[in-house]
Amino acid sequence: MAQRFLIVGPSWIGDMVLAQSLFRTIKQRHPDSQLDVLAPSWTHPLLARMPEVDEAVVAPFVHGRLDLSARLRLGRELRTRHYDHAMVLPNSLKSALVPFLARARVRTGYTGEFRYGLLNDARRLDRNKLPRTVDRFVALALAPGEKLPEIPSPRLIANADKARDALRRLNRVPPAAPVLGLCPGAEYGPAKRWPAEYFAAVAKSKLAEGWEVWLFGSDKDRPETTIVQTLTQGRCFDLGGQTSLAEAIDLLSLTSAIVTNDSGLMHVAAALERPVVALYGSSDPRHTPPMTPKASVLSLGLSCSPCFERECPLGHLNCLRQLKPERVLAALKG
Repeated sequence: MAQRFLIVGPSWIGDMVLAQSLFRTIKQRHPDSQLDVLAPSWTHPLLARMPEVDEAVVAPFVHGRLDLSARLRLGRELRTRHYDHAMVLPNSLKSALVPFLARARVRTGYTGEFRYGLLNDARRLDRNKLPRTVDRFVALALAPGEKLPEIPSPRLIANADKARDALRRLNRVPPAAPVLGLCPGAEYGPAKRWPAEYFAAVAKSKLAEGWEVWLFGSDKDRPETTIVQTLTQGRCFDLGGQTSLAEAIDLLSLTSAIVTNDSGLMHVAAALERPVVALYGSSDPRHTPPMTPKASVLSLGLSCSPCFERECPLGHLNCLRQLKPERVLAALKG
């Protein structure tokens, strides 16, 4: 009988992309299995582009709240699915409640937030042996102590027809020239954002070479995309806040190269196998690297970084300000 898996997925876009390596590992080992992912609705456009995912289940919970009654109700609903194995990727206590209430036979996760009673396969995380987020996810599919296999990279499936539909909605024709995608936002905070004027300098250089430049980001990233658009005299295609995540995925697949902060869109671009120049400031490329051989990772490795802070605690942001546009342009040509 085919096994049934329930994965409690992360809430961050980038982490959900990385979780696909776990999904692919499970399907490689159990090709006939049913794999369901419980996750917030805003991540479902990603799950829809992962062929390993059989069903995306909406996690109808308010961020930061226990929502015990809602979790109890969902857990009871899922009992009828008789899950053989649940894997809990977030480390919070509340994230382990639904698999417990759904009576999944095996419930695997890291010890995290005092949840031993909810997990019956609780693992202690060795950060030295599992330095990357993707390693930690994939290890949950292995027996305790089992050596990591070759990890399959995330690979999202874009829809070319829907990309064309999005362009028509935005009154834009398909590109006739190479397209540089720029992702100047990062929801985590300013310490992960390369200066917008540097993005604009890169844009001007590629525009002068005859490229199109498209600016990607959510509504929260519009201040950054607006600055780049202003500094380039309106010559970019500013998509900041103009697309859904689903449309952004499909439009990113049309680009020839992408320059991006360490953000969810960076991981999306990598999973679309686009050439990526990834810029790291307060975060650590050894922890959440773009999972593609087509990536060029730029990080200065200053003594004060990575600090993992949302804002530069020293007030200078040298980890990104000292990373000049010339290095990015060289990486694009390399």
